Amino acid sequence: MIRFFHKYLSLIISIQLLLWTVSGIYFAFNKIELVRGEQYLLENQAEDLNLEEVEITFTAKNLSFIKRLDKWIIKAETDSGLIYSDLSGKKLEELDEEEAKEVVKRKTNLRPLEAFRIDNQEKRAEYRGRDLPLYKVTTSTSDDINVYVDAFSGAVTAIRSDSWRIWDFLWGAHIIDYRERDNINNFLLKFFSILALISALSGIALFFKTLKLRS
Repeated sequence: MIRFFHKYLSLIISIQLLLWTVSGIYFAFNKIELVRGEQYLLENQAEDLNLEEVEITFTAKNLSFIKRLDKWIIKAETDSGLIYSDLSGKKLEELDEEEAKEVVKRKTNLRPLEAFRIDNQEKRAEYRGRDLPLYKVTTSTSDDINVYVDAFSGAVTAIRSDSWRIWDFLWGAHIIDYRERDNINNFLLKFFSILALISALSGIALFFKTLKLRS
């Protein structure tokens, strides 16, 4: 009975066990820093900021100063959301397509091709979890690399390549969440984990039962 139960239970979960194994091997042999594209980022040179030029005309819970291309800007966290301004407190205009491409030139070692503005979040999108609006900047690479640039701060928020896309798919397979690829608390993961545990326990029981019969 144990042999029959273990045989068919293992058959049911064999595909998922294979996906867990393959994805685990891929994760182990690929550094997450390289998958994220950190090797394409250039080191920022430290530049002085003259605080005498700063004029704050609004109330903020948190302030940070960011170098956007050739100008320092202010990123302020307020009760109503994020505010971007120049040092005089004037509301900041968004980057345009050419400026987004210039950001990629200056902050990465990649060659930008085209820039596309993104306003809407999409499920499973490469840029998910990032604040919008963004610019998607395509680059001249064999790895189909896209660079995502914040439209206000000019920060490079994500670099996505084929290596990352493989990682992302395998991560979805690993946690059995093919829609969001973020939910590690989903029903299917719990279900197959319990089945895998039962399969392992039945396999151990079968081993000792066979060993006892042989003796």
